[in-house]
Amino acid sequence: MSNEKNHLTLWIFIAIVLGVLLGLWRPHWAVGFAVGGEIFLRLLKMLVVPLVMTSVMAGILGFGDVRRLGRPGAVAIGYYLTTTVLAVIVGIVLVNAFEPGAGAPPPDTALLESARVANKEMGLGAIVEHMALMLVTDNVIKAMAEMQLLPLIVFSMLFAGTLTILGPKAETVSRFIVQLNEAFLALILGIMTLAPLGIFCLVTARFGEAQLHGAFLQTLQQTGRYMGTVLTGLAFHAFVTLALLLWIFARRSPWRFLGAMSPALLTAFSTASSSATLPVTLEAAVDRGGVRREAAEFVIPLGATINMDGTALYEAVAAIYIAQVLGVDLNLMQQVTVALTATLAAIGAAGIPEAGLVTMVIVLSAVGLPTEYIGILLSVDWLLDRFRTAVNVWGDSVGCAIVERVLPVPAQADSSHHS
Repeated sequence: MSNEKNHLTLWIFIAIVLGVLLGLWRPHWAVGFAVGGEIFLRLLKMLVVPLVMTSVMAGILGFGDVRRLGRPGAVAIGYYLTTTVLAVIVGIVLVNAFEPGAGAPPPDTALLESARVANKEMGLGAIVEHMALMLVTDNVIKAMAEMQLLPLIVFSMLFAGTLTILGPKAETVSRFIVQLNEAFLALILGIMTLAPLGIFCLVTARFGEAQLHGAFLQTLQQTGRYMGTVLTGLAFHAFVTLALLLWIFARRSPWRFLGAMSPALLTAFSTASSSATLPVTLEAAVDRGGVRREAAEFVIPLGATINMDGTALYEAVAAIYIAQVLGVDLNLMQQVTVALTATLAAIGAAGIPEAGLVTMVIVLSAVGLPTEYIGILLSVDWLLDRFRTAVNVWGDSVGCAIVERVLPVPAQADSSHHS
């Protein structure tokens, strides 16, 4: 079984490499693969809402009593906030050290015009208020249709918590939810057999489109210093910060766990969506990483919604890069504001491709930078988005392993809980 899983990782990696090569070599052919990639992406997204709801409920039901969630919940939220802040600090230090925007030519008018975004300025208070309202919905069905995961997670936690309080009266419903969740996970395993083909189509089409529209390799040269700063920051956060946290608090080998989570990380890179990758992340954490199912089902859906380390780091770097391009010297207080807004905006970012561009408006507005200058990021944002999504998913995986250490004894040991 482990050999089959290793083969899947290898095939996904080969699919990505071949997709990049074909997309750059024959862009006219490559864009035709978009349909196959979209079908695979829709298969994954089709499972996101039902899987998130059943997995969160099953995870809470596994504790036996909602009151046992206190410490693991506090550790999870503390982990999310701490790692997001650390990611932002890494990004700000690197962008000030490398100064990728110093001496860069200003963007042309046409590029700026294409990126104009209607927005209203949002201060810290408005961001916090917006996030508080995001926690609940007045229409669960609408939240499902629009894939608003945060209110669905809150609803699932409340509903499952109520079932644990009802005890034997709700045993039938509880058992049904657990079995439904197992059925969805089995369905994911079936869909993942198509992953190499679907990922090949996704990557081929996206790189082909980039090459077709704007001399991809030339664009990389023009924005090389900026991309290098972002990628250095993401690599440091993933392989140093998160790896150290995993080793210190979870007592796990970072490299071994990285290998176990590789299908999820490669899928995240290919889809640029932590939400679409969520089914794969759950399966990899439990079946390959050996994380307790209750921990995975409680932490990963929540993390895929609010834990956006890579996005926060990217937004901090991008905001200060834009200031450097414009010749604006941001003082310490303004950079602290960037750090705070990047942290909050990343938490509120949707787990969809290039959601960071939308929340970037908030960060730029907070320090008075013109939001139309987001245009200078567009040419390479789609590629950086893939790397930061992989870091987001890696952060969720590490958090899952850490929270597992503080979980209560499995509820199966309690005679009062359903079998």
